[in-house]
Amino acid sequence: MQVQDRFLKYIAVHTTSDPDGKGSPSAVREWDLARLLESELKALGLVDVRLSDTGYVYAKIPATPGLAARPALGLIAHMDTAPDFCGEHVQPQIHAWYDGGSINLGHGLTLSPDQFPHLKQLKGQTLITTDGSTLLGADDKAGIAEIVTACERILRENRPHGPLCIAFTPDEEIGQGPAHFDIPGFGAQFAYTVDGGDPAVLSFENFNACSAELTIHGRNIHPGSAKNKMHNAARIAMEADAMLPAGEVPEHTEGREGFFHLTDMQGNVEQAQLHYIIRDHDAAHFAIRKEMLRHIADLLNEKYGAGTAALVIQDGYRNMAEFVQPHPAIIEYAKKAIAATGLTPREEPIRGGTDGAVLSERGLPCPNLGTGGYACHGPFEHITVEAMEQCVQILLELVRACAEGPSTQS
Repeated sequence: MQVQDRFLKYIAVHTTSDPDGKGSPSAVREWDLARLLESELKALGLVDVRLSDTGYVYAKIPATPGLAARPALGLIAHMDTAPDFCGEHVQPQIHAWYDGGSINLGHGLTLSPDQFPHLKQLKGQTLITTDGSTLLGADDKAGIAEIVTACERILRENRPHGPLCIAFTPDEEIGQGPAHFDIPGFGAQFAYTVDGGDPAVLSFENFNACSAELTIHGRNIHPGSAKNKMHNAARIAMEADAMLPAGEVPEHTEGREGFFHLTDMQGNVEQAQLHYIIRDHDAAHFAIRKEMLRHIADLLNEKYGAGTAALVIQDGYRNMAEFVQPHPAIIEYAKKAIAATGLTPREEPIRGGTDGAVLSERGLPCPNLGTGGYACHGPFEHITVEAMEQCVQILLELVRACAEGPSTQS
């Protein structure tokens, strides 16, 4: 089966994860794709195929004769789509010989090179878009389609390879992808998440991440007699946010620049809450950001009285660079594979996180590779068939590089 056909089959399955879900997977609908993949991997001839009771699909391809001693390579992608936008009843639009210009998606939306300049570079390719009413699901069903297609070709063409381990995870989009990941059972010594964008990009650096909840307790006094008595929690919350650097927010930062992101706020005179996510690639700067919030809470308690501000910080994931860089061969394999397809490899930090960040911290070094998809999590999501085919080829070259081993210089 061609990668395009697999991709179209997978995106037809509704797998949006549920941030309020209590189980694993977080949404019952995620089981549908998990069972489909379990069946497909068995039919292709992979071994030790299993679907865990928490919704993870695992499988292996034993090494070809003479290569069993090579380190086991893992490939990982996630099955869920983001709850940020509708992921049900996806109706993909296929634009053969895309002309590089604007596309009327429908529902009043236009996919334009003015907004997405890289579209001009996709001229002449087969572009797959949404119809404007849903996301597409390239994040990360393109990654799944590419991995499964590569596995099929390895087996069908008897390509030499070391031990290969495959895993498809639920709930990555709500930060729970690694929560029940069975690293020992997976069996890989290192792995790659196939969950990025540009096929030429290798990422092994991501944000350090945490969330913060700042609760303000006010003092509600009748406004007619409130002078020097009322503490308006909503206004104090606004005061707290104003103490943070105005330029250090997502809409004004890029590259390795960190930020405070106010994701939600609610409140009244009596009580108010501010919810933030905090990100920074640099561990020292990340620690400073958390300390700034603690300092703001302390200042408010000094100004308005003890108990006015209560801060809870929940750490998320760490920058995978500190866990991946001690293993330079893993970086070399990926660069060699990308270059073998005619692309110039580029290292770019992720302005976010992946399952690989947590898995790397837990002892499974796990950089991230591209899938060819762009503008994920919304109606402008798109991908080309040619990019997916190129990603399949990169995976095949990666398997070859890992089987051959690192160069003497690494």
